[in-house]
Parts: sequence; C-alpha cells; structure tokens
Amino acid sequence: MKVFKFGGASVKDADSVSNVAKVLESQTFDKCLLVVSAMGKTTNALERVVEDYFQNVDYKIGVEEIKDFHIKIASGLFPEHHKVFAEIALFFDDIDAFLRRNKSPNYNFVYDQVVSCGELISSKILSEYLNQKGFANQWLDARDYIKTDNTSREGQVDWEATEALISTLGLSQSYVTQGFIGSDAHNFSVTLGREGSDYSAAIFAFCLNAETLTIWKDVPGVMTGDPRKFKEATLLSNISYEEAIEMAYYGASVIHPKTLQPLKQKNIPFFVKSFLEPEKAGTKVGSGSDNEYRESYILKENQILVRISTKNFSFIAEEHLSFIFSLLAKYKIKISLMQNSAISLALCLEDKYAHIDEFNRDLGKEFKTEIIPKVSLFTVRNADTNNTLKFYENKTVLLEQISKRTIQMVIQ
Repeated sequence: MKVFKFGGASVKDADSVSNVAKVLESQTFDKCLLVVSAMGKTTNALERVVEDYFQNVDYKIGVEEIKDFHIKIASGLFPEHHKVFAEIALFFDDIDAFLRRNKSPNYNFVYDQVVSCGELISSKILSEYLNQKGFANQWLDARDYIKTDNTSREGQVDWEATEALISTLGLSQSYVTQGFIGSDAHNFSVTLGREGSDYSAAIFAFCLNAETLTIWKDVPGVMTGDPRKFKEATLLSNISYEEAIEMAYYGASVIHPKTLQPLKQKNIPFFVKSFLEPEKAGTKVGSGSDNEYRESYILKENQILVRISTKNFSFIAEEHLSFIFSLLAKYKIKISLMQNSAISLALCLEDKYAHIDEFNRDLGKEFKTEIIPKVSLFTVRNADTNNTLKFYENKTVLLEQISKRTIQMVIQ
C-alpha cells in the first residue's frame, strides 16, 4: 500500500480538490491511503473561533464564515442535493453543540475538540469527490486508529495501540483520512502539534508497512533553501533520512520534524513532490549511495533570544540548568540553539504557546535575564568553511555557533 498526504494548499478551493484527482490519476490510484489537511487557512480560522469563545466574543460568526467557505467549495464539486452538504452541516452543528455545552476551562482541551474538525470536514469532501470521480475509497476517522495520551495540542502516540488498530485495515482497498488528529483513551480528540499532518501520514505508513510515502506540496521538493527567501535555492533530488531529520530539526518547513523517524525505522522511501507538477520526480528521502550533501540554508523566524546569568556572578551549575530546563518543559518552550559559558547561558527559543512572559517571571526569581524578541535563527548545513564571510554579510549577529558541517547564527 502507498500513502499520500495532501496539505491545506492542495485542497484550498474547488479547483484544487479536482486537481487532487488529476494527481491521483497520474500516480495510478490503487491500494492507497490518503491523509488530508484542513482546507486552506481553516485551521487558523478555527483557532480564532476558540479565542473568541474564551474571550466571550460571538464565536458563532466565525463558525458560520467557515461553514460558508466549505459549502462554497462543495458547491463547485457536487450537484445541489448531494449528501455531502448535510454531512458538512452536521460537523458544524457538532462544533456549536460542543461549545454550548462545554464546561471545561482548559483552553488546550477545547482547542483540540474544535480545531480537529477542519480535517474531518476536508477529508469528507475529498473522499466523496473522489468516489464521485470513480476513485473508490472508504472514509476513515483517524481518531479511531491513532491513539494518544491526553496531552492536548501535543499528543504523544501510543504506538502499540495505534499499530494494532491500523493493522486491521484491509490492504486491498483505498482510504481517505485526516492528518493532525488522534484520540485519547476516552475518545476525546487530541491534536498532534501544529503542521502535524505529515506526522500522521508517517504513522499510517509505519503501521501499514507502506511501500512508499509521498507528501504533495506546492514546491518542487526539498530545496537547498526556501525559494521565497533564498534566490539561489535549488532542488535536492536525493537526501538521506539523517540529513532530512537534521534539516527539519533546524527549521526547514517543508518536512515536519517527527515525520522521518518512523519511516527510517522501516526504511520506507519518502518522496516530496509538487501537486502542481506531479510528473516531476521531486525529492527522494531514503537510503542510497546517491544521496546529496549540498550547502543548504534555513531561516527560522519569530524566535526569542534569552540571555541568563546568575545574580551573584556564580557559575551556572548543573542544578541551575536543571531548573531552567524544567521551566522550559513546563511552558512547552522549545530550544532552537543553546550556548553557555561559566556565568551565563544564551538560549534561542521557539515559543509556540506564548508563555515567554511566565517563563521570564519564574526565571527572574533566581537569575538576571535579558529578552530579545523577534530574532531569526539562520542555519547553513554542509557549509563551505573556506568561505564563511559571505554568510555574515548584511546581518547583525547576536549569537553564533559553528560545528564541522553546520553554521548557526541568531540575527536581527
């Protein structure tokens, strides 16, 4: 069985959904499992609904706008009285019913119950459209197959339970399901982290012992840099799992960081291809002697630089580091780069959940801190160390770190 993943940009409107069918026709749609993201910017819109709900703003206006958006897409794909319109309405009725009855003050729990609906709706529309076009498939609710703990917005997969459930799927037919979502032991929705649909596809591929996994993007494949930021960026035709994992860790947005490990464990070839040019080869990630190690550039924006020092100029010892790391874990703040000296520690941080003020408040009880927001982490992989000056041109460098194959600098 082959696993395909289509992101939000590939199903952003009716024309895009119909293009998915063209892509599948070019790939021979048979014994496939399709993982699909929410349509266009639906996730962002549902996040605003949750914010409005907690701020006692009329969230129903946002829900209706999102519903109208999906009805418009469906109207461009189906005849007027197709059953999909009633099914779309039911999903939005569920959102409204949940928010009216909800008693939980837990923002992250409510987030997962509401935002997960984006993938459920998009996958239902795609599944019905493909059946209409002759691509026979069965719609699956991913929450019945991907089981997690109850860590809202960052669900940790229960691999044993998940593999047991997914292994019950018949391998002689095709399926359409959702990315980004699973469920806990009580069957409440749990999301797998922002942009987690790639990870969902890897979970299904791993558990199905898939022949291949292909992720369809609006770019030609994995490139040596984001072409919107680096004009000299070129396509990487073949890279190793290890190189892809490193690039994802450093912030290459084309691959979700958690995607690669399950594939590497079973040596499942992974392709990144363009849904705009499906006939082109794209990038293959896997084992092979033809893997490339070319100079690549990654710019990770919206980072925060924190400089920490002891109030009495004593050494930053192991117990200090333990306290700092415990706070980072508590507030779910990720370290992108770390550099320490005897009396100071510099951290380049990614604060997805806007907890930096609370983190800084707790740190201030024991340490002196300096916070520099809105910085970027610029990483050069496989750098030509004989010509490093070019990397510093027109940049204000606040922190740098150089290893054998990688140069990193925090810049303004």
